Amino acid sequence: MDDQPGAVDEAAIPADEALPPTFEELGVVPELAAALLADGIERPFAIQVLTIADALAGRDVCGKAKTGSGKTLAFGLPLLQRVPKAKDHSMPRGLVLVPTRELALQVAEELIPLGVHVDRKVVAVYGGAPMEKQIKQLERGADVIVATPGRLIDLIERKVASVAELDMVVVDEADRMADMGFLPQVEWILRHAEREHQTLLFSATLDGATAVLVERYQHDPVRHEVESRQVTVEEMQHRFFHVHDMDKIKVAAALVRGANKVILFTNTKRYADRVASELQHEGIKAAAIHGDLRQNFREKALADFTEGKLSVLVATDVAARGIHVDDVDMVIHADPSDDHKAYLHRSGRTARAGGTGVAVTLVLWNQELDVKRLQRKLGIDEPIIEVFSNDKRLADVVSWDPATDS
Repeated sequence: MDDQPGAVDEAAIPADEALPPTFEELGVVPELAAALLADGIERPFAIQVLTIADALAGRDVCGKAKTGSGKTLAFGLPLLQRVPKAKDHSMPRGLVLVPTRELALQVAEELIPLGVHVDRKVVAVYGGAPMEKQIKQLERGADVIVATPGRLIDLIERKVASVAELDMVVVDEADRMADMGFLPQVEWILRHAEREHQTLLFSATLDGATAVLVERYQHDPVRHEVESRQVTVEEMQHRFFHVHDMDKIKVAAALVRGANKVILFTNTKRYADRVASELQHEGIKAAAIHGDLRQNFREKALADFTEGKLSVLVATDVAARGIHVDDVDMVIHADPSDDHKAYLHRSGRTARAGGTGVAVTLVLWNQELDVKRLQRKLGIDEPIIEVFSNDKRLADVVSWDPATDS
């Protein structure tokens, strides 16, 4: 093990006076570097600067970095560049394990077009979608599989996939794997990866069960860490509005009309469906995303939201784990958060990638005491202002400061 991990503050690298190296300078082949440049990606992010050269050199890499830091290219470029072509359609040479189907799709969508430039075929397999279609994709050949653990094990047990010939394995978001109870499945897969292979592991935390993975399945890994800042209450604006139950959705609709892209949080799947439907009746382009929906509906809702075809994505906390969109300018808590950590996690989606935004909490009369306790824990001193849906100030809550204009 390296005594000291490499560490870089991700905010420091993009500065003009300290430009990072180019992808080619890190060892990325010209075909992939040119493809990135064609997509407008000129310079690597911090985690990519730290890890790509070591991964290309064949080292096991243990990377500490959060979602949204550029991990996909950090492991994806070395993976596409290093793994050989698969000789047998059922035996890929590269594997990326991810915790959720949404992440499997996002990783695959980023790597599939890059793979074309180096003649490497990438296939995603995940639960919640027809297995037969994925089997047919594998039968047509796959050099790299992006998979959720449960679906991959199903395919292995059906003998339509194998991990016996892997040269390279990536475990992405290992901490979320642990949180969701998937580590036994991950370990089962890693134990069945028979031949000697390179292992890259990325996680927001490297303690507890994640540390066990590192110890058991990596060999003398080089450790790198991106010192990601935690989103703080100061990085966003906060509004707390006392609303009446019959007027609540209309208030939400008025808020949405004054924003571009909004994530609205509810505590339950049933209420998410109801809010999305009622917003649609208000003329708002909205869709719900939660675990009870069919996978194709979830995928379409997320894609439409990312592309700007939807103004609002109505999400439960669990479903929101798969949402990684940088240009959200408002978060609405239709159900107030249960605790201050949940509030920050939700609200932080409007302060991603260095942006700023506003978090709005809609408060019913019987929720005021709980919300005031939440404010004290967060250190937020904002009044809870009674509003009605016909209040014109809802069209621009960023400019309207309730503390001085109530």
